[in-house]
Amino acid sequence: MRALISLAIACVSAQALAQAPTSQASAPAKPAETPLTALPYTPGLDVSAMDRTADPCVDFYQYACGGWMKNNPIPSDEANWSTYAKLGRESQRYLWGILDRLATNTSGRNAVQQKIGDYFAACMDEAAVENRGATPLRPHFDRIAAMTSKKDLPQVLAQLHLATGSEGLFFGFGSNQDFADASQVIAFATEGGIGLPDRDYYLKDDEKSKEIRANYIGHVARTFRLLGDPSEIATHNATVAMDIETELAKATLPRVDRRDPYKLFHKMSVENLQALTAEFDWKQYLQGVGLESVAVINVTEPELYKELGNQWRSLGLDDIKTYLRWHVTEAMAPHLSSAFVNENFAFVSKSLRGVPELPPRWKRCVTRVDEQIGEALGQEFVNRVFSPELKNKTLRMTRQIEEAMAHDVEALSWMTPETKQRALEKVRTMVNKIGYPDNWRDYSELEIKRDDYFGNVERANRFESRRQLAKIGKPLDRGEWGMTPTTVNAYYDPSKNDINFPAGVLLPPLYDPQMDDAPNYGNTGGTIGHELTHGFDDEGRQFDAKGNLKDWWVKSDDEAFTKRAQCIVDQYAQYTVVDDVKINSKLTLGEDIADLGGLILAWMAWKMETAQQNLEPRDGLAPEKRFFVGYAQWACANHRPEDLRVRAMTNQHSPPKYRVNGLVVNMPEFQKAFACRTGQPMAPENRCRVW
Repeated sequence: MRALISLAIACVSAQALAQAPTSQASAPAKPAETPLTALPYTPGLDVSAMDRTADPCVDFYQYACGGWMKNNPIPSDEANWSTYAKLGRESQRYLWGILDRLATNTSGRNAVQQKIGDYFAACMDEAAVENRGATPLRPHFDRIAAMTSKKDLPQVLAQLHLATGSEGLFFGFGSNQDFADASQVIAFATEGGIGLPDRDYYLKDDEKSKEIRANYIGHVARTFRLLGDPSEIATHNATVAMDIETELAKATLPRVDRRDPYKLFHKMSVENLQALTAEFDWKQYLQGVGLESVAVINVTEPELYKELGNQWRSLGLDDIKTYLRWHVTEAMAPHLSSAFVNENFAFVSKSLRGVPELPPRWKRCVTRVDEQIGEALGQEFVNRVFSPELKNKTLRMTRQIEEAMAHDVEALSWMTPETKQRALEKVRTMVNKIGYPDNWRDYSELEIKRDDYFGNVERANRFESRRQLAKIGKPLDRGEWGMTPTTVNAYYDPSKNDINFPAGVLLPPLYDPQMDDAPNYGNTGGTIGHELTHGFDDEGRQFDAKGNLKDWWVKSDDEAFTKRAQCIVDQYAQYTVVDDVKINSKLTLGEDIADLGGLILAWMAWKMETAQQNLEPRDGLAPEKRFFVGYAQWACANHRPEDLRVRAMTNQHSPPKYRVNGLVVNMPEFQKAFACRTGQPMAPENRCRVW
């Protein structure tokens, strides 16, 4: 939910979020699940999810979500559990039913149904996958072993990038909009090369970080042993991989710096990039990925590419081969036999995030279909659950909230008329995408075989890699989506200046057509307002109405914004994530601004919608209370402590408790609705507000 698509067009999911009480750490083993034939109904405001013994003026999150947290322990195959995750699991079970029928009943299927049905059938054939072991990796390993000198690396790396889609192989390469001309798509050479979730895992000197690094080296060594390396050699190879990754991590920008788009915009010629990495022939690499004619590349982190040049110059060929073998295996491990799947899970999910149990195969296979041919699956989903009436209702709400944003901008006391005019232009030109794309993606050239799961994965990787690369040098397709229709999430894209709400996030309990307006405006309205506000957070505000990276702010307005944003930085820096770990409020600033601005806009839109209505209490809650409880219940969640630690370092979203309490403390409307006395925890004397 409320996810800003990053400047590298990588969605940041906030699907599950909250500070879990220690007593809710895990659940007993769950009973066997079966596919769903219909999505279950959960009301948009669930009074059983509340804890009415809690004082809303002391801890509103506990008041709105205490019952939910008590009654929804974390499933044994999850790192966390939330309203979003629960809806996501129900949607997955529903998709499982669709895919199982299409995999089993092959007669009468259309081309789209054939692809998703056969992909699912191949993925679910666990015996066939098990029998193949690691043999699907052999062509890649043969290609790596055949390298006779480092001059072979560009061509080899090009083929590995296409087949795996992995940024773990030294760097990432793809397409994105030109920050200076958002109407055009250019080549991007991005960060990559490491296996841990963030650069800081390699660099921090605390005991927990040291423990994680030791566990990681053990994981890498065990993986090499699964490939047949003797124990001593496997241990050596793990050290080689770790040493290379550590040097790359040192040269990688910190996450907070990567939130500044100017620090990620360095257009240069192929010749200039070549000068950074003299030992690596970029023309050979570009030829290998089918881009012989590319002349300009945005190198997001030049210092990292200088370090890559150093690595390629100083490393021996055998060490490069070792590194490549490791990252190919890690990228493809989830698609291999159980030995590799279990080893990958043991570190990535169990050790890092505290998840005790591997998800069932059906769940992993539904996820793979959605990841690789998601718009094909999305067609089946939308046809069954997302009506034109629902699309029109949410589109109307979106336009109301945009109108509220326009009124808000016009009324701002801290912004000059010149900047206001440009801000209003940005609001009025923002594109709203609701439910699903107008034009579905064409997968006709992608071959799917029902007896070749690993081959399907690789062919889908190549299909998507080539689809992305084919955009380079062409005008932007503004109709394209960055999320599949089944996704329980939403995002704003600053380079396209559009807000995107997949069908999956517009279902009960997040949007409930059977519910009164108050909780719907609080929940879905807050989401819409959140994504709209992302266009004006500390990142999004640096892009103009056309999506170009351009300073359109009068200097005094820029200073006023920065001062107001600092209030939020200071507020959230006080909150504890887990143990002694505080929120990195400079990392979460954009999401925190969007959360607050979004809820304020939703309140304004709800008041406009109901201005002529005589609203009555329901469930013992006045309409204003229903608005705030409806908002809060999207964020009901439990987390494992390990997961909270990872998120504190890598996630741009604050824990859900503070995505609720951190907002209402800044809204006098909340204080009035719940009759909170000034000075109570949810009614402080000083408040923050940007928008």
